[in-house]
Amino acid sequence: MTAQIETRPDTAVRANPARDTWNVLTRELKPVVRDPFTLIFSLVQPLVFLGLFAPLLVGSSGAPVGETLQWFVPGVLVMIVLFGTGATGSNLQYEMMTGSHERTLVAPLARSSLLVGRALKEIAPIVVQAIIIVLIAWPFGFTINVPGLVVGLALLAVFGVGLGSLSYTLALKTKDREWLFWGVQQTLIFPLLILSGMLLPLDEGPAWMRAVSTVNPVNWVVQAERALFAGDLGAIEVLWGWVAALVLAALGLWAGIRAMRKSS
Repeated sequence: MTAQIETRPDTAVRANPARDTWNVLTRELKPVVRDPFTLIFSLVQPLVFLGLFAPLLVGSSGAPVGETLQWFVPGVLVMIVLFGTGATGSNLQYEMMTGSHERTLVAPLARSSLLVGRALKEIAPIVVQAIIIVLIAWPFGFTINVPGLVVGLALLAVFGVGLGSLSYTLALKTKDREWLFWGVQQTLIFPLLILSGMLLPLDEGPAWMRAVSTVNPVNWVVQAERALFAGDLGAIEVLWGWVAALVLAALGLWAGIRAMRKSS
């Protein structure tokens, strides 16, 4: 008598990178939707710069307020991305310290989706905050070029994904050493800010500062945003801004996915 072997259907949940990325993205967005006050609160710093630094630029340059804002506001938008996504790795570090991250690692999810979903989450706060800043500056003489605004927001989103991915990578590498994460983050972020011409023009700066700024990707994104908001979509600065943002995004996602796959 031949024994019959009963075969059971395979009910195991298999990893699907696209589906898993969407699930991680929606999971990460839920706290933002439930508590939108955090988005508003994070605007305090750029609003302080807009309210206190812009008048100083008007006084020192003698240019009209609208013209000064046209130069300054795009830099403030890049500042939002630089400070916001640059620090977002601290959230992942907190999850690692509490054990939450450990539990997600054993879930039937593609490891890459744990990084990509988190990185894509950064797009929503960037777009919302940028639009709020633009609308606040509008009554004071800031001119909104709609096509430039749309392309500028897309550029900020790509830049934010890259910067956020690098922040998550740093968190994965430093693990529970919170002091090391903030030490590296703060050491890098302020030179990137100053050497981007975000707050002050570098035209009159020392030759070495101008030279270093040419290899600073933040500088090219700032210049691209200024050209886009001025309506000059075909400017060479726009091309270099996109190159800088795309290279940063590719590098950040590659490093982040690699670090996530090795995470334990």
